[in-house]
Amino acid sequence: MIVVFDAELWVWDARREETWTFVSLPQDISEEIREITDGPRRGFGAVRVQVGIGGSQWKTSIFPDAKRGAYVLPVKKAVRKAEGIEEGDVAKVTVELIDL
Repeated sequence: MIVVFDAELWVWDARREETWTFVSLPQDISEEIREITDGPRRGFGAVRVQVGIGGSQWKTSIFPDAKRGAYVLPVKKAVRKAEGIEEGDVAKVTVELIDL
């Protein structure tokens, strides 16, 4: 499964001093991922993904966030710097599920 969407970068309130920056996957896409990955998962319900933003690509995990009702994707500082994006910016994100 490969999905492409636009999402705003946001900083996790609980750890603002560490600037953990994320984007939220759309709720409909998150529901599809929940259905596809139903069953035992990694810690915290993580799902392994290959991600692309602009010219940057990397492997990471997405995590379910009950508060947002969607999966969230951490965006590394190196990627934010390389792509010239920061909190509040909107990025086009490509996510591919791996290890299914």
